[in-house]
Amino acid sequence: MSNRAARLFVVLAAFLVCNALIAEFVGVKIFALEPTLGLDPLNWNLFGQSGSLSFTSGVLLWPFVFLMTDIINEYFGRRGVRFISWLTVALIVYGFLAAYVAISLAPAGFWVAVNSERGVPDMQAAFANIFGQGMWTIAGSVTAFLIGQLIDVAVFHRIRLMTGERWIWLRATGSTAVSQLVDSFVVLYIAFVLGPQQWPVPLFLAVGSVNYGYKLLMAFLLIPLIYVTRRIIRAYLGNEASERLQAVARAK
Repeated sequence: MSNRAARLFVVLAAFLVCNALIAEFVGVKIFALEPTLGLDPLNWNLFGQSGSLSFTSGVLLWPFVFLMTDIINEYFGRRGVRFISWLTVALIVYGFLAAYVAISLAPAGFWVAVNSERGVPDMQAAFANIFGQGMWTIAGSVTAFLIGQLIDVAVFHRIRLMTGERWIWLRATGSTAVSQLVDSFVVLYIAFVLGPQQWPVPLFLAVGSVNYGYKLLMAFLLIPLIYVTRRIIRAYLGNEASERLQAVARAK
């Protein structure tokens, strides 16, 4: 850990894993965009579906996971991204197993009704509903994340081979655009079309398109942050060490 490159990898990886885990657990809440922003519902109509623009709360954090993926890709290459992607999947599964163990514990009698005056008459039921996400949802999320990460790293390096070290925004945004197109629809298809809710295809296409549109918009909005992060890393590592890391990542 005396090596600055090693410390950098740990920090980037920790931030990626932390955001992914939080996104998985808070993603159970669906929020309406327009009321959140103090606006009237847009009553959008897409694939025959209409209403307010709704997203999972986890979607707010996933763009930062994509950003960390691209930064790790830039300095530590395919092996770095693949390692942290598999580690993230393992930790997500571990997190849900821990949640299911906690749900199965017999609740203390006083705790069940402790928040009844605040509108939560049964804390055990509330806890189980928030943390006990269905297996189809977990399977869809984990599968989509892993496929998206593997596609992201492949597209990132394909663009890098074509453009060299120019246009980091293009390889970062381009890889995110392709990977998240797959991710946005795979997770919904497994969790809600194949799963017990049996969503109709028009609803699946509408929700998937809205979520992908948000992720694509965020990919462009985060372009300045890519350059800021790169500048910070270069200042931390030094020009020589930074260029050496990038060269090794490019070569592998």
